[in-house]
Amino acid sequence: MAGGFILSWRWAQICGLGLYFRLDGFRIVYLCVTAFLWIVSSLFSAEYFARAARTGRYHLFSLLTFCATVGVFLSGDLFTTFVFFEIMSLSSYPMVAHDETPSALKAAETYLAVALIGGMTTLMGLLLLHGLIGTLEMELLHEACKAVGNRSALYAAGALILVGFGAKAGIFPLHIWLPKAHPAAPAPGSALLSGILTKCGVFGVIIVSFEIFRNDASWGLALLVLGAITMLLGAVLAVFSIDLKRTLACSSVSQIGFIVIGIAMQCILAEHNALAVRGTILHMVNHSLLKLTLFLAAGVVYMNLHSIDFNDIRGFGRGKPLFTFVFLTAAAGIAGVPLFNGYISKTLLHESIVEGIHLYSGSRTGGILRIVELLFLFTGGLTVSYMLKLTSVLFGEKPIGKNPGNEKTVLGSRYLRPITTAALTLSAAILPVLGVFPRLMDSIANLGEGFMHGHAPEHAVHYFDWINLKGAVYSLMIGAAVYMLFIRKILEKKDTAGSAGAKYLNIWPRFLDLENLVYRPVIYRFTHAGVLIFGIVQGLPDALIGFIRKTLLRPLKPGRFPGKFFGRYYDLIYPEKSKKPEMTAAYGGFSASLLLFGIGLCATLGYLMFLAFK
Repeated sequence: MAGGFILSWRWAQICGLGLYFRLDGFRIVYLCVTAFLWIVSSLFSAEYFARAARTGRYHLFSLLTFCATVGVFLSGDLFTTFVFFEIMSLSSYPMVAHDETPSALKAAETYLAVALIGGMTTLMGLLLLHGLIGTLEMELLHEACKAVGNRSALYAAGALILVGFGAKAGIFPLHIWLPKAHPAAPAPGSALLSGILTKCGVFGVIIVSFEIFRNDASWGLALLVLGAITMLLGAVLAVFSIDLKRTLACSSVSQIGFIVIGIAMQCILAEHNALAVRGTILHMVNHSLLKLTLFLAAGVVYMNLHSIDFNDIRGFGRGKPLFTFVFLTAAAGIAGVPLFNGYISKTLLHESIVEGIHLYSGSRTGGILRIVELLFLFTGGLTVSYMLKLTSVLFGEKPIGKNPGNEKTVLGSRYLRPITTAALTLSAAILPVLGVFPRLMDSIANLGEGFMHGHAPEHAVHYFDWINLKGAVYSLMIGAAVYMLFIRKILEKKDTAGSAGAKYLNIWPRFLDLENLVYRPVIYRFTHAGVLIFGIVQGLPDALIGFIRKTLLRPLKPGRFPGKFFGRYYDLIYPEKSKKPEMTAAYGGFSASLLLFGIGLCATLGYLMFLAFK
């Protein structure tokens, strides 16, 4: 088998820590994808940051993130994965906060909060898992976990580990950072966040699912539900969005849902998982390549118009053959149009669901899979509809708003420099090649399937037979109907004169924001309760010192040295009201709340350690 070789080595003496690395077919595939995305993104950055500030900082942290990402994909045990995963999370923070605008800083705050809380939770799960089985090496996990009698403890450890990895991947309900961080980050950074960093989270989900819970149908069903919600929710948010990069970010949430469904199907299908394995690998690769192209295209729009609002960028693509080729190629790929790369991987994922329906026919699992298949096709239709919306904005509308002279000013000058042209062409040209020649994609799947304990299908998949084409046709029909009957009728408002095109409406309720509706209130209440308890505990020694001061210690004359010393000490410990420092800003800030929340997680970790090892 092409993906069967394994190279592993251990770097055992690093300050007493053991870092374990492995190299196999899947890792080679994703090292190549990572290198390709970073090269193309760096080429694009030359023009994007030509007149920008703080470019040195961006490139430094981009390089650190690249090194950490390589470490994640090469890791041979979960401890090594965790170390590089946390380095990657912290080093990518400046990429989100790069512009230092209020919206960018708030998005980076959300990104860091999700990363830190997710990382702490994953660490709890890793310590619990190590306490249960005594190892974190990936090749030993499956056999060790099979011997665990307490399945509830194993599920608890797996769920905790999943939180951190799932948060980085963007799985519901921890997807909240993607729609905010991607629009805030520079376009080259957005391409890396969506194309690669989310896959580091998916990598962790794969390890948990295939090494700890391999062939576990219960785990697979739980993951299937999360994947279906993520897939549908991301597509719905993308349909309502009127911001180019936010639409692409919500699309990333949806496509991660497709990938998670593929992972879940592998657990459910057990030894019949060949199609699910290949679909998961190929959709991961396809999504990385597609989002690289789409976010770089969004960067071209921003460089020229300094806006990504639909009402400002309409008509930008008119008269630009290269931009048209780049954007429409990627749009067709992510919509699953036949002869483009996304169609191949979505077909394999859909057929794995159909295979599961036949395998579990007549059971509750079979009924759940039928619902998931309908959601899969419907979400594919929503993907088509929001890509049609983007296509209409960029190529079908007349330019108005901030872009009134698009044909004269932008087209009359060079809107792309040669190096940017090369980056866009390189990223887009590969997409139709992979779609037209699916055997190339089969070769990629052959190389990586051993990592997921898959095998070649019992019979060759004929991608362009009607039995496989009809799923794509159904999604295309649903997408066209949603676009014509909902987007154009409800989400667009025609100008009264009928000549200025459509105005795109943002009618998504603002209060339906999971971060502001749930997460921030919970963190604030948790930390305020902690501050109250801390204040009570802190007040006990203060009260004791005040009692001693007023009863046992005699007042000293101000001119004497002990008086000066004790006076300053008393002022520090028990100051008068007029001298008390203002603490409202510190306790009210989200950073302080996040720090105290982390302390609470550490306390929880200590309690769990006590239960696990007592």
